[in-house]
Order: sequence, then C-alpha cells, then structure tokens
Amino acid sequence: MIWNSEQNWGWISRVLHWGMAVLIVFMLGLGAYAANFVDDIRDQFELTQLHKSWGFVVFCLALLRVAWRLINRQAPTPPAAARAIERAAARWAHLALYLFMIAMPLSGWLMASASPLQDRFGVKNKVFGWFTLYDPFRPGSEQLTEILGQFHFWCAVALTVVLLAHLGAALMHHFVKRDDVLRRMTFGRS
Repeated sequence: MIWNSEQNWGWISRVLHWGMAVLIVFMLGLGAYAANFVDDIRDQFELTQLHKSWGFVVFCLALLRVAWRLINRQAPTPPAAARAIERAAARWAHLALYLFMIAMPLSGWLMASASPLQDRFGVKNKVFGWFTLYDPFRPGSEQLTEILGQFHFWCAVALTVVLLAHLGAALMHHFVKRDDVLRRMTFGRS
C-alpha cells in the first residue's frame, strides 16, 4: 500500500525512511573519516566532494520526505500501552530528526560556500560533477567558515545522539515491549 494507515507506514514512507537512514549513517561516517583520518590533501578533497554531493541528495530527500508527510498526514497509531511521556518523546525525536536532516546539509553547503579557499583556488560546490551549487558568499570568510563548521559539527553530534535514541527506542519496542512499532516500518503489521 502506498499510503500510510492507522496500522502501517506506506511503502513510500518506508523507502524514504530506510534509504535516508542508510545515507545519513554513511554521511556521518564519511564526514568523520574524511575530517579525522585522511592526511593526503587530494584524498581529503575527493572525499569532501563526495560528502557534499551526497549531502545534496540527503537534503533533497529530506524535502521530499517533508512534502510526503504533509500530503500523507495519516500515521500509525501509537501502541495502546504507550504512556504520554513516551508519545511526547517520540514526537520531539521525530521533529529533531527532520530538523537535522535539513540543518546538516544546509550548514555544510553554507560552510563550504563561505570558505575563502573556494575563491582562492576556484573550487566549486559541484554535485557529482553534474552542476554547481549557488555560492552566496563572495568573497569567502574564514570566520564565517569556522562558525558554520562548528554548527555543522555540533549538529552531527546531536543528530548522532537522536539517531541512537531512535534506534534504541525501536529495538526496545521490538524486543522488550514486543509490540509492532518496528514491524510497521519494516514489513508491516500482520
């Protein structure tokens, strides 16, 4: 079924959820790896360009996901045994995930655009070499790059924490509470 129901998430919601989950974990790993473990400047440049390109994909998918959620407002009902605090925590965690899915790529793009190195070396923010993203900062600013870099980093830390809480809650529902919360986002409620 394409549409969400009171029992299950529709297949479009599931594909967007799991596709973005894989991409976001990949992006967090790639960003941390390129920033902390790659010494060769050429290799770091290539990984950074790849990170920028996939960041653009994540941003587009996040916008698509928000649009789909606005069009398809129905959502599975929480388990009957869920307490009010659990429902509130789930709402806030999902809101935070959506916020970070948009803030991370935006702050990364702004950070890269603000870099004076782009102007100095003629580096463009290209998406897989297909097209160039708009550069709102000409000339660049080292100070602005630093501020945006810190924001991007702390968003990554916060996103990681929220993702781990989200994963932990899904596993708790499946293995401890033994309800159908995780099944509704995988193969559907039976």
